[in-house]
Amino acid sequence: MSHTATEVAPDRLEGGPAMSHRQVLEALSGLLLGMFVAILASTVVSTSLPRIIGDLGGGESAYTWVVTSTLLATTVSTPVWGKLADLFNRKLLIQLSLAIFVLGSAAAGFSQNPGTLITFRVVQGLGAGGLTALSQIILADIISPRERGRYGGYFGAVMAVGTVGGPLFGGLLTDTLGWRWNFFVGVPFAIAAIILLQVTLKLRTLQRRKVSIDYLGIATLAGGVSLLLIWVTLAGKNFDWISPTSFAMIVGAAILLVGTVFVELRATEPIIPMTLFKNRTFTLAVIGSISVGVAMFGATVYLAQYMQLARGATPTQSGLLTIPMIGGLLIASTVGGALVTRTGRWKPIMITGSIALVVGLALMGTIQYDTPYVIVAVYMFVMGSGVGLVMQNLVLVVQNTTEPKNIGAASAGVAFFRSLGGALGVSVLGTVLGNRVTDLLGEKQTALTQAIGALGAKGAAVAKELSSGSIPAVSKLPDGVRQIIESAYGQAVANIFLIAAPIALLLVAALIFMPNKELTTKTVAERDTDEGPVAGSAEDVAGIGSVRTAASQPETRDRAPHS
Repeated sequence: MSHTATEVAPDRLEGGPAMSHRQVLEALSGLLLGMFVAILASTVVSTSLPRIIGDLGGGESAYTWVVTSTLLATTVSTPVWGKLADLFNRKLLIQLSLAIFVLGSAAAGFSQNPGTLITFRVVQGLGAGGLTALSQIILADIISPRERGRYGGYFGAVMAVGTVGGPLFGGLLTDTLGWRWNFFVGVPFAIAAIILLQVTLKLRTLQRRKVSIDYLGIATLAGGVSLLLIWVTLAGKNFDWISPTSFAMIVGAAILLVGTVFVELRATEPIIPMTLFKNRTFTLAVIGSISVGVAMFGATVYLAQYMQLARGATPTQSGLLTIPMIGGLLIASTVGGALVTRTGRWKPIMITGSIALVVGLALMGTIQYDTPYVIVAVYMFVMGSGVGLVMQNLVLVVQNTTEPKNIGAASAGVAFFRSLGGALGVSVLGTVLGNRVTDLLGEKQTALTQAIGALGAKGAAVAKELSSGSIPAVSKLPDGVRQIIESAYGQAVANIFLIAAPIALLLVAALIFMPNKELTTKTVAERDTDEGPVAGSAEDVAGIGSVRTAASQPETRDRAPHS
Protein backbone atom coordinates (compact mmCIF):
# COMPACT_ATOMS: atom_id res chain seq x y z
CA MET A 1 0.00 0.00 0.00
CA SER A 2 2.89 2.33 0.53
CA HIS A 3 6.20 3.32 -0.92
CA THR A 4 8.97 4.71 1.22
CA ALA A 5 11.97 6.89 0.60
CA THR A 6 14.46 8.45 2.94
CA GLU A 7 14.67 11.94 1.49
CA VAL A 8 12.42 14.60 0.07
CA ALA A 9 13.69 16.94 -2.63
CA PRO A 10 14.03 20.50 -1.27
CA ASP A 11 11.59 23.00 -2.62
CA ARG A 12 11.63 25.76 -0.03
CA LEU A 13 14.23 28.15 1.28
CA GLU A 14 15.16 26.81 4.70
CA GLY A 15 15.09 29.48 7.35
CA GLY A 16 15.78 32.86 5.83
CA PRO A 17 14.35 36.28 6.65
CA ALA A 18 10.94 37.33 5.48
CA MET A 19 10.71 37.95 1.73
CA SER A 20 10.59 41.53 0.49
CA HIS A 21 7.64 42.82 -1.52
CA ARG A 22 9.69 42.54 -4.72
CA GLN A 23 10.74 38.95 -3.93
CA VAL A 24 7.13 38.00 -3.28
CA LEU A 25 6.03 39.48 -6.62
CA GLU A 26 8.81 37.65 -8.45
CA ALA A 27 7.80 34.37 -6.82
CA LEU A 28 4.14 35.01 -7.61
CA SER A 29 4.67 35.89 -11.29
CA GLY A 30 4.87 32.30 -12.56
CA LEU A 31 2.12 31.21 -10.18
CA LEU A 32 -0.16 33.98 -11.41
CA LEU A 33 0.47 33.05 -15.04
CA GLY A 34 -0.22 29.39 -14.22
CA MET A 35 -3.48 30.36 -12.54
CA PHE A 36 -4.36 32.51 -15.56
CA VAL A 37 -3.84 29.52 -17.88
CA ALA A 38 -6.08 27.35 -15.70
CA ILE A 39 -8.83 29.96 -15.51
CA LEU A 40 -8.59 30.76 -19.22
CA ALA A 41 -8.72 27.12 -20.30
CA SER A 42 -11.70 26.52 -18.00
CA THR A 43 -13.74 29.60 -18.89
CA VAL A 44 -12.92 29.91 -22.59
CA VAL A 45 -15.35 27.08 -23.40
CA SER A 46 -18.11 28.08 -20.98
CA THR A 47 -20.08 30.26 -23.39
CA SER A 48 -19.38 27.92 -26.32
CA LEU A 49 -20.50 24.67 -24.71
CA PRO A 50 -24.09 24.81 -26.00
CA ARG A 51 -22.78 25.11 -29.56
CA ILE A 52 -19.99 22.55 -29.01
CA ILE A 53 -22.44 19.94 -27.71
CA GLY A 54 -24.85 20.75 -30.52
CA ASP A 55 -22.15 20.34 -33.19
CA LEU A 56 -21.03 17.03 -31.70
CA GLY A 57 -24.61 15.74 -31.63
CA GLY A 58 -25.02 15.67 -27.86
CA GLY A 59 -28.00 16.60 -25.72
CA GLU A 60 -28.60 17.92 -22.20
CA SER A 61 -27.07 14.76 -20.71
CA ALA A 62 -23.85 15.24 -22.71
CA TYR A 63 -23.72 18.91 -21.65
CA THR A 64 -23.96 17.88 -18.00
CA TRP A 65 -21.32 15.17 -18.40
CA VAL A 66 -18.83 17.46 -20.13
CA VAL A 67 -18.95 19.69 -17.05
CA THR A 68 -19.28 16.88 -14.51
CA SER A 69 -16.39 14.81 -15.88
CA THR A 70 -13.93 17.64 -15.30
CA LEU A 71 -15.30 18.34 -11.83
CA LEU A 72 -15.20 14.63 -11.01
CA ALA A 73 -11.54 14.28 -12.02
CA THR A 74 -10.68 17.51 -10.20
CA THR A 75 -12.50 16.36 -7.08
CA VAL A 76 -10.86 12.95 -6.94
CA SER A 77 -7.34 14.19 -7.69
CA THR A 78 -7.25 17.33 -5.51
CA PRO A 79 -6.58 15.59 -2.15
CA VAL A 80 -3.97 13.37 -3.82
CA TRP A 81 -2.09 16.39 -5.17
CA GLY A 82 -2.40 18.06 -1.77
CA LYS A 83 -0.85 15.12 0.04
CA LEU A 84 1.92 14.86 -2.54
CA ALA A 85 2.66 18.53 -1.83
CA ASP A 86 3.38 17.61 1.80
CA LEU A 87 5.89 14.99 0.61
CA PHE A 88 7.53 16.09 -2.64
CA ASN A 89 8.88 19.09 -4.56
CA ARG A 90 5.97 21.51 -4.86
CA LYS A 91 7.36 23.47 -7.78
CA LEU A 92 7.82 20.32 -9.85
CA LEU A 93 4.31 19.18 -8.93
CA ILE A 94 2.62 22.41 -10.05
CA GLN A 95 4.57 22.36 -13.32
CA LEU A 96 3.47 18.76 -13.88
CA SER A 97 -0.16 19.53 -13.12
CA LEU A 98 -0.06 22.49 -15.50
CA ALA A 99 1.34 20.31 -18.29
CA ILE A 100 -1.35 17.64 -17.75
CA PHE A 101 -4.09 20.27 -17.67
CA VAL A 102 -3.14 21.91 -20.94
CA LEU A 103 -2.40 18.63 -22.76
CA GLY A 104 -5.91 17.45 -21.85
CA SER A 105 -7.37 20.74 -23.02
CA ALA A 106 -5.49 20.68 -26.33
CA ALA A 107 -6.50 17.05 -26.97
CA ALA A 108 -10.13 17.98 -26.37
CA GLY A 109 -9.90 20.27 -29.38
CA PHE A 110 -9.67 17.21 -31.64
CA SER A 111 -12.85 15.61 -30.26
CA GLN A 112 -15.20 14.08 -32.84
CA ASN A 113 -18.08 13.14 -30.51
CA PRO A 114 -19.25 13.84 -26.94
CA GLY A 115 -17.53 10.68 -25.65
CA THR A 116 -14.02 11.73 -26.68
CA LEU A 117 -14.62 15.27 -25.44
CA ILE A 118 -15.66 13.93 -22.04
CA THR A 119 -12.57 11.66 -21.91
CA PHE A 120 -10.15 14.49 -22.58
CA ARG A 121 -12.00 16.71 -20.13
CA VAL A 122 -11.21 14.06 -17.48
CA VAL A 123 -7.50 14.47 -18.25
CA GLN A 124 -7.96 18.21 -18.00
CA GLY A 125 -9.62 17.74 -14.61
CA LEU A 126 -6.69 15.70 -13.28
CA GLY A 127 -4.38 18.62 -13.99
CA ALA A 128 -6.90 21.10 -12.60
CA GLY A 129 -6.90 19.22 -9.31
CA GLY A 130 -3.19 19.88 -8.97
CA LEU A 131 -3.49 23.54 -9.87
CA THR A 132 -6.41 23.97 -7.46
CA ALA A 133 -4.55 22.45 -4.52
CA LEU A 134 -0.98 23.54 -5.18
CA SER A 135 -1.66 27.21 -5.92
CA GLN A 136 -3.18 27.65 -2.45
CA ILE A 137 -0.44 25.62 -0.75
CA ILE A 138 2.37 27.57 -2.42
CA LEU A 139 0.63 30.83 -1.51
CA ALA A 140 0.77 29.77 2.13
CA ASP A 141 4.51 29.14 1.73
CA ILE A 142 5.11 32.64 0.40
CA ILE A 143 2.56 34.88 2.13
CA SER A 144 1.17 34.77 5.66
CA PRO A 145 -2.63 34.69 6.18
CA ARG A 146 -2.65 38.23 7.61
CA GLU A 147 -0.69 39.63 4.63
CA ARG A 148 -2.55 37.67 1.94
CA GLY A 149 -5.07 40.44 1.33
CA ARG A 150 -2.30 42.84 0.36
CA TYR A 151 -1.79 40.78 -2.78
CA GLY A 152 -5.47 40.09 -3.34
CA GLY A 153 -5.63 42.68 -6.09
CA TYR A 154 -3.15 40.75 -8.22
CA PHE A 155 -5.11 37.54 -7.91
CA GLY A 156 -8.36 39.39 -8.40
CA ALA A 157 -7.02 40.97 -11.58
CA VAL A 158 -5.84 37.60 -12.94
CA MET A 159 -9.16 36.03 -12.04
CA ALA A 160 -11.08 38.87 -13.67
CA VAL A 161 -9.03 38.87 -16.89
CA GLY A 162 -9.23 35.07 -17.16
CA THR A 163 -12.86 34.78 -16.15
CA VAL A 164 -14.15 37.73 -18.18
CA GLY A 165 -11.68 37.46 -21.03
CA GLY A 166 -12.07 33.68 -21.33
CA PRO A 167 -15.76 33.62 -22.29
CA LEU A 168 -15.34 36.69 -24.49
CA PHE A 169 -12.29 35.26 -26.25
CA GLY A 170 -13.94 31.87 -26.47
CA GLY A 171 -17.08 33.31 -28.00
CA LEU A 172 -15.02 35.31 -30.49
CA LEU A 173 -12.97 32.25 -31.46
CA THR A 174 -16.13 30.17 -31.83
CA ASP A 175 -17.84 32.77 -34.00
CA THR A 176 -14.75 33.29 -36.22
CA LEU A 177 -12.29 30.35 -36.29
CA GLY A 178 -14.49 27.64 -34.76
CA TRP A 179 -14.95 26.24 -31.26
CA ARG A 180 -11.94 23.87 -31.45
CA TRP A 181 -9.61 26.84 -31.01
CA ASN A 182 -11.07 27.29 -27.53
CA PHE A 183 -9.06 24.26 -26.47
CA PHE A 184 -5.82 25.18 -28.27
CA VAL A 185 -5.50 28.78 -27.05
CA GLY A 186 -4.02 27.93 -23.63
CA VAL A 187 -1.00 25.97 -24.90
CA PRO A 188 1.44 28.88 -25.47
CA PHE A 189 0.46 30.46 -22.15
CA ALA A 190 1.07 27.14 -20.38
CA ILE A 191 4.55 26.74 -21.85
CA ALA A 192 5.40 30.28 -20.75
CA ALA A 193 4.03 29.61 -17.25
CA ILE A 194 6.11 26.44 -16.82
CA ILE A 195 9.29 28.29 -17.82
CA LEU A 196 8.49 31.28 -15.60
CA LEU A 197 7.77 29.03 -12.62
CA GLN A 198 11.15 27.37 -13.08
CA VAL A 199 12.95 30.72 -13.13
CA THR A 200 11.08 32.75 -10.49
CA LEU A 201 9.56 30.37 -7.94
CA LYS A 202 11.97 29.73 -5.05
CA LEU A 203 10.50 28.01 -2.02
CA ARG A 204 11.82 26.76 1.30
CA THR A 205 13.11 23.25 1.93
CA LEU A 206 10.75 20.77 3.51
CA GLN A 207 11.82 19.15 6.74
CA ARG A 208 13.12 15.67 5.94
CA ARG A 209 10.53 12.94 6.49
CA LYS A 210 9.82 9.46 5.21
CA VAL A 211 7.55 9.30 2.20
CA SER A 212 4.67 6.85 2.32
CA ILE A 213 2.06 7.04 -0.45
CA ASP A 214 -1.37 5.80 0.58
CA TYR A 215 -2.27 3.91 -2.60
CA LEU A 216 -5.18 2.04 -1.01
CA GLY A 217 -6.64 5.29 0.32
CA ILE A 218 -6.37 6.85 -3.14
CA ALA A 219 -8.16 3.86 -4.69
CA THR A 220 -11.04 3.70 -2.19
CA LEU A 221 -11.55 7.48 -2.15
CA ALA A 222 -11.51 7.75 -5.94
CA GLY A 223 -13.80 4.73 -6.34
CA GLY A 224 -16.33 5.87 -3.74
CA VAL A 225 -16.57 9.47 -4.95
CA SER A 226 -16.68 8.45 -8.61
CA LEU A 227 -19.43 5.88 -8.04
CA LEU A 228 -21.47 8.38 -6.05
CA LEU A 229 -21.19 11.09 -8.71
CA ILE A 230 -21.90 8.68 -11.57
CA TRP A 231 -25.04 7.52 -9.77
CA VAL A 232 -26.22 11.09 -9.22
CA THR A 233 -25.59 11.91 -12.88
CA LEU A 234 -27.30 8.87 -14.40
CA ALA A 235 -30.18 8.34 -11.98
CA GLY A 236 -33.51 9.56 -13.28
CA LYS A 237 -32.36 9.27 -16.89
CA ASN A 238 -30.69 5.90 -17.49
CA PHE A 239 -32.50 4.24 -14.58
CA ASP A 240 -34.96 5.21 -11.82
CA TRP A 241 -33.82 6.88 -8.61
CA ILE A 242 -35.41 4.00 -6.73
CA SER A 243 -34.23 0.88 -8.54
CA PRO A 244 -31.87 -2.11 -8.08
CA THR A 245 -29.17 -0.25 -10.03
CA SER A 246 -29.44 2.79 -7.77
CA PHE A 247 -29.35 0.58 -4.68
CA ALA A 248 -26.23 -1.26 -5.87
CA MET A 249 -24.39 1.99 -6.69
CA ILE A 250 -25.32 3.66 -3.40
CA VAL A 251 -24.25 0.63 -1.35
CA GLY A 252 -21.03 0.32 -3.34
CA ALA A 253 -20.18 4.00 -2.86
CA ALA A 254 -20.98 3.80 0.87
CA ILE A 255 -18.77 0.72 1.36
CA LEU A 256 -15.85 2.36 -0.45
CA LEU A 257 -16.18 5.67 1.42
CA VAL A 258 -16.51 3.99 4.82
CA GLY A 259 -13.53 1.85 3.86
CA THR A 260 -11.62 5.04 3.06
CA VAL A 261 -12.13 6.25 6.64
CA PHE A 262 -10.72 3.01 8.08
CA VAL A 263 -7.80 3.07 5.64
CA GLU A 264 -6.99 6.70 6.45
CA LEU A 265 -7.04 5.99 10.20
CA ARG A 266 -4.34 3.34 9.73
CA ALA A 267 -2.25 4.91 6.95
CA THR A 268 1.19 6.33 7.72
CA GLU A 269 0.60 9.33 5.45
CA PRO A 270 -3.18 9.47 4.85
CA ILE A 271 -4.53 11.36 1.85
CA ILE A 272 -7.07 13.10 4.11
CA PRO A 273 -5.85 12.82 7.73
CA MET A 274 -8.87 12.12 9.93
CA THR A 275 -7.22 14.15 12.70
CA LEU A 276 -8.01 17.27 10.67
CA PHE A 277 -11.67 16.86 11.60
CA LYS A 278 -10.76 17.42 15.26
CA ASN A 279 -10.13 21.02 14.19
CA ARG A 280 -13.53 22.72 14.32
CA THR A 281 -12.41 25.35 11.81
CA PHE A 282 -11.56 22.67 9.25
CA THR A 283 -14.80 20.73 9.82
CA LEU A 284 -16.99 23.82 9.43
CA ALA A 285 -14.93 24.94 6.43
CA VAL A 286 -15.68 21.58 4.81
CA ILE A 287 -19.42 22.13 5.30
CA GLY A 288 -19.10 25.65 3.93
CA SER A 289 -17.02 24.48 0.96
CA ILE A 290 -19.62 21.91 -0.07
CA SER A 291 -22.27 24.63 0.07
CA VAL A 292 -20.12 27.06 -1.95
CA GLY A 293 -19.41 24.32 -4.49
CA VAL A 294 -23.09 23.60 -5.07
CA ALA A 295 -23.93 27.30 -5.34
CA MET A 296 -20.94 28.36 -7.41
CA PHE A 297 -20.63 25.44 -9.84
CA GLY A 298 -24.07 23.89 -9.69
CA ALA A 299 -25.93 27.12 -10.36
CA THR A 300 -23.59 29.46 -12.22
CA VAL A 301 -22.46 26.84 -14.73
CA TYR A 302 -25.92 27.05 -16.26
CA LEU A 303 -25.74 30.82 -16.75
CA ALA A 304 -24.39 30.26 -20.27
CA GLN A 305 -27.47 28.18 -21.05
CA TYR A 306 -29.72 30.92 -19.70
CA MET A 307 -28.03 33.59 -21.82
CA GLN A 308 -28.02 31.53 -25.02
CA LEU A 309 -31.15 29.41 -24.67
CA ALA A 310 -33.41 31.82 -22.76
CA ARG A 311 -32.18 35.13 -24.17
CA GLY A 312 -30.98 34.00 -27.60
CA ALA A 313 -27.45 35.34 -27.17
CA THR A 314 -24.47 34.21 -29.22
CA PRO A 315 -21.42 32.75 -27.39
CA THR A 316 -19.64 36.13 -27.60
CA GLN A 317 -22.68 38.01 -26.30
CA SER A 318 -23.11 35.42 -23.55
CA GLY A 319 -19.62 36.22 -22.25
CA LEU A 320 -20.35 39.93 -22.23
CA LEU A 321 -23.66 39.44 -20.45
CA THR A 322 -22.03 37.63 -17.49
CA ILE A 323 -19.51 40.42 -16.80
CA PRO A 324 -21.53 41.83 -13.83
CA MET A 325 -21.10 38.57 -11.90
CA ILE A 326 -17.33 38.54 -12.50
CA GLY A 327 -17.14 42.23 -11.69
CA GLY A 328 -18.80 41.59 -8.35
CA LEU A 329 -16.39 38.75 -7.63
CA LEU A 330 -13.34 40.86 -8.52
CA ILE A 331 -14.37 43.94 -6.53
CA ALA A 332 -15.47 41.94 -3.49
CA SER A 333 -12.35 39.74 -3.37
CA THR A 334 -10.03 42.74 -3.75
CA VAL A 335 -11.78 44.99 -1.24
CA GLY A 336 -12.44 42.11 1.15
CA GLY A 337 -8.79 41.01 1.04
CA ALA A 338 -7.58 44.55 1.73
CA LEU A 339 -9.94 44.84 4.71
CA VAL A 340 -8.73 41.52 6.13
CA THR A 341 -5.11 42.68 5.92
CA ARG A 342 -5.87 46.10 7.42
CA THR A 343 -8.11 44.96 10.26
CA GLY A 344 -7.19 41.32 10.77
CA ARG A 345 -10.93 40.57 11.03
CA TRP A 346 -12.12 37.94 8.57
CA LYS A 347 -15.32 36.62 10.12
CA PRO A 348 -17.66 39.63 9.61
CA ILE A 349 -16.46 39.95 6.03
CA MET A 350 -17.09 36.29 5.23
CA ILE A 351 -20.50 36.22 6.92
CA THR A 352 -21.49 39.29 4.88
CA GLY A 353 -20.35 37.48 1.74
CA SER A 354 -22.30 34.33 2.57
CA ILE A 355 -25.49 36.34 3.11
CA ALA A 356 -24.91 38.17 -0.19
CA LEU A 357 -24.54 34.80 -1.93
CA VAL A 358 -27.86 33.54 -0.53
CA VAL A 359 -29.63 36.77 -1.49
CA GLY A 360 -28.11 36.75 -4.97
CA LEU A 361 -29.14 33.14 -5.62
CA ALA A 362 -32.67 33.83 -4.36
CA LEU A 363 -32.96 36.89 -6.60
CA MET A 364 -31.68 34.89 -9.59
CA GLY A 365 -34.46 32.42 -8.85
CA THR A 366 -37.02 35.07 -9.89
CA ILE A 367 -35.69 35.70 -13.41
CA GLN A 368 -37.57 34.86 -16.60
CA TYR A 369 -36.55 34.85 -20.25
CA ASP A 370 -37.79 38.40 -20.69
CA THR A 371 -36.58 39.89 -17.39
CA PRO A 372 -34.89 43.25 -18.13
CA TYR A 373 -31.16 42.65 -18.38
CA VAL A 374 -30.32 45.50 -15.98
CA ILE A 375 -32.17 43.65 -13.22
CA VAL A 376 -30.45 40.35 -14.05
CA ALA A 377 -27.09 42.18 -14.01
CA VAL A 378 -27.72 43.52 -10.50
CA TYR A 379 -28.66 40.04 -9.26
CA MET A 380 -25.51 38.55 -10.82
CA PHE A 381 -23.35 41.26 -9.23
CA VAL A 382 -24.75 40.47 -5.76
CA MET A 383 -24.17 36.74 -6.29
CA GLY A 384 -20.61 37.27 -7.56
CA SER A 385 -19.80 39.55 -4.63
CA GLY A 386 -20.83 36.83 -2.21
CA VAL A 387 -18.55 34.27 -3.85
CA GLY A 388 -15.67 36.77 -3.94
CA LEU A 389 -15.82 37.46 -0.20
CA VAL A 390 -15.99 33.80 0.82
CA MET A 391 -14.33 31.33 -1.52
CA GLN A 392 -10.60 32.06 -1.11
CA ASN A 393 -10.94 33.05 2.53
CA LEU A 394 -12.23 29.59 3.45
CA VAL A 395 -8.82 28.18 2.53
CA LEU A 396 -7.06 31.01 4.33
CA VAL A 397 -8.74 30.43 7.70
CA VAL A 398 -8.03 26.69 7.50
CA GLN A 399 -4.34 27.29 6.71
CA ASN A 400 -4.25 29.70 9.65
CA THR A 401 -5.09 26.94 12.14
CA THR A 402 -3.44 23.85 10.60
CA GLU A 403 -0.01 22.56 11.59
CA PRO A 404 2.56 22.99 8.81
CA LYS A 405 3.12 19.28 8.12
CA ASN A 406 -0.56 18.90 7.11
CA ILE A 407 -1.01 22.22 5.32
CA GLY A 408 -1.13 20.53 1.90
CA ALA A 409 -3.72 17.97 2.93
CA ALA A 410 -5.85 20.59 4.73
CA SER A 411 -5.76 23.10 1.86
CA ALA A 412 -6.54 20.39 -0.68
CA GLY A 413 -9.25 19.04 1.61
CA VAL A 414 -11.17 22.31 1.48
CA ALA A 415 -10.79 22.42 -2.31
CA PHE A 416 -11.78 18.74 -2.54
CA PHE A 417 -15.07 19.22 -0.74
CA ARG A 418 -15.78 22.39 -2.75
CA SER A 419 -15.26 20.44 -5.98
CA LEU A 420 -17.33 17.56 -4.60
CA GLY A 421 -20.18 19.94 -3.85
CA GLY A 422 -19.81 21.43 -7.31
CA ALA A 423 -19.84 18.06 -9.04
CA LEU A 424 -22.89 16.92 -7.07
CA GLY A 425 -24.56 20.25 -7.75
CA VAL A 426 -23.92 20.17 -11.49
CA SER A 427 -25.17 16.58 -11.72
CA VAL A 428 -28.30 16.96 -9.62
CA LEU A 429 -29.22 20.42 -10.86
CA GLY A 430 -28.50 19.37 -14.46
CA THR A 431 -30.98 16.52 -14.07
CA VAL A 432 -33.50 18.92 -12.55
CA LEU A 433 -32.97 21.36 -15.41
CA GLY A 434 -33.44 18.72 -18.10
CA ASN A 435 -36.58 17.33 -16.48
CA ARG A 436 -37.99 20.79 -15.88
CA VAL A 437 -37.45 21.87 -19.51
CA THR A 438 -39.20 18.68 -20.68
CA ASP A 439 -42.15 19.30 -18.36
CA LEU A 440 -42.49 22.95 -19.36
CA LEU A 441 -42.35 22.15 -23.07
CA GLY A 442 -44.97 19.46 -22.46
CA GLU A 443 -47.21 22.06 -20.87
CA LYS A 444 -46.67 24.31 -23.90
CA GLN A 445 -47.02 21.48 -26.45
CA THR A 446 -50.23 22.81 -27.97
CA ALA A 447 -48.80 26.29 -28.49
CA LEU A 448 -45.54 24.82 -29.79
CA THR A 449 -47.36 22.59 -32.29
CA GLN A 450 -49.38 25.55 -33.55
CA ALA A 451 -46.24 27.70 -33.91
CA ILE A 452 -44.46 24.95 -35.87
CA GLY A 453 -47.52 24.37 -38.03
CA ALA A 454 -47.67 28.05 -38.92
CA LEU A 455 -44.22 27.76 -40.51
CA GLY A 456 -45.51 25.64 -43.36
CA ALA A 457 -42.80 23.69 -45.20
CA LYS A 458 -40.08 24.90 -42.80
CA GLY A 459 -41.96 23.48 -39.84
CA ALA A 460 -40.81 19.89 -40.48
CA ALA A 461 -37.12 20.83 -40.20
CA VAL A 462 -37.75 22.78 -37.00
CA ALA A 463 -39.75 19.91 -35.48
CA LYS A 464 -36.94 17.48 -36.38
CA GLU A 465 -34.30 19.64 -34.64
CA LEU A 466 -36.39 20.02 -31.48
CA SER A 467 -37.11 16.28 -31.28
CA SER A 468 -33.48 15.22 -31.86
CA GLY A 469 -32.57 15.55 -28.19
CA SER A 470 -29.74 17.95 -28.98
CA ILE A 471 -29.51 21.42 -27.47
CA PRO A 472 -31.24 23.70 -30.01
CA ALA A 473 -29.64 26.76 -31.61
CA VAL A 474 -32.31 29.06 -30.18
CA SER A 475 -31.03 32.21 -31.88
CA LYS A 476 -31.70 30.61 -35.30
CA LEU A 477 -35.27 29.45 -34.54
CA PRO A 478 -38.30 31.29 -36.01
CA ASP A 479 -39.75 33.91 -33.66
CA GLY A 480 -42.91 32.07 -32.58
CA VAL A 481 -41.08 28.83 -31.73
CA ARG A 482 -38.11 30.68 -30.27
CA GLN A 483 -40.22 32.50 -27.67
CA ILE A 484 -41.69 29.24 -26.36
CA ILE A 485 -38.26 27.57 -26.08
CA GLU A 486 -36.75 30.63 -24.41
CA SER A 487 -39.60 30.79 -21.92
CA ALA A 488 -39.11 27.13 -20.94
CA TYR A 489 -35.35 27.44 -20.48
CA GLY A 490 -35.64 30.75 -18.63
CA GLN A 491 -38.06 29.34 -16.08
CA ALA A 492 -36.08 26.08 -15.71
CA VAL A 493 -32.77 27.85 -15.03
CA ALA A 494 -34.49 30.08 -12.45
CA ASN A 495 -35.62 26.93 -10.64
CA ILE A 496 -31.93 25.88 -10.43
CA PHE A 497 -31.05 29.04 -8.51
CA LEU A 498 -34.04 28.64 -6.19
CA ILE A 499 -32.79 25.18 -5.23
CA ALA A 500 -29.22 26.46 -4.68
CA ALA A 501 -30.27 29.35 -2.40
CA PRO A 502 -31.31 27.31 0.68
CA ILE A 503 -28.24 25.09 0.26
CA ALA A 504 -26.10 28.23 0.56
CA LEU A 505 -27.67 28.84 3.99
CA LEU A 506 -25.42 26.04 5.27
CA LEU A 507 -22.47 28.30 4.49
CA VAL A 508 -23.93 31.09 6.61
CA ALA A 509 -24.43 28.70 9.54
CA ALA A 510 -20.94 27.22 9.21
CA LEU A 511 -19.31 30.67 9.29
CA ILE A 512 -21.36 31.83 12.26
CA PHE A 513 -20.16 28.88 14.37
CA MET A 514 -16.56 28.95 13.10
CA PRO A 515 -13.97 29.93 15.78
CA ASN A 516 -12.91 33.55 15.30
CA LYS A 517 -9.14 33.02 15.56
CA GLU A 518 -6.82 35.87 14.71
CA LEU A 519 -4.69 35.57 11.58
CA THR A 520 -1.01 34.87 12.05
CA THR A 521 1.63 36.96 10.30
CA LYS A 522 3.89 33.93 9.75
CA THR A 523 4.10 31.96 6.53
CA VAL A 524 3.84 28.18 6.66
CA ALA A 525 7.58 27.92 6.04
CA GLU A 526 8.30 30.17 9.04
CA ARG A 527 5.94 28.19 11.25
CA ASP A 528 7.52 24.95 10.05
CA THR A 529 10.91 25.99 11.44
CA ASP A 530 9.50 27.73 14.50
CA GLU A 531 8.98 25.88 17.79
CA GLY A 532 6.79 28.67 19.14
CA PRO A 533 3.01 28.96 19.54
CA VAL A 534 0.41 27.60 17.17
CA ALA A 535 -0.74 29.97 14.46
CA GLY A 536 -3.69 32.10 15.41
CA SER A 537 -3.19 31.74 19.16
CA ALA A 538 -2.99 34.73 21.44
CA GLU A 539 0.64 33.92 22.24
CA ASP A 540 1.43 33.84 18.53
CA VAL A 541 -0.11 37.27 17.94
CA ALA A 542 1.59 38.81 20.97
CA GLY A 543 5.00 37.38 20.19
CA ILE A 544 5.06 37.89 16.47
CA GLY A 545 7.21 40.99 16.62
CA SER A 546 10.00 39.25 18.49
CA VAL A 547 9.88 36.30 16.16
CA ARG A 548 10.26 38.56 13.13
CA THR A 549 13.11 40.43 14.77
CA ALA A 550 14.96 37.20 15.49
CA ALA A 551 14.28 35.94 11.99
CA SER A 552 15.93 39.01 10.50
CA GLN A 553 19.30 38.41 12.22
CA PRO A 554 21.74 37.17 9.57
CA GLU A 555 23.87 35.22 12.04
CA THR A 556 21.02 32.95 13.10
CA ARG A 557 19.77 31.83 9.66
CA ASP A 558 21.60 30.97 6.51
CA ARG A 559 20.15 31.86 3.15
CA ALA A 560 20.09 28.77 0.95
CA PRO A 561 18.16 29.49 -2.23
CA HIS A 562 17.06 26.60 -4.37
CA SER A 563 15.05 26.74 -7.57
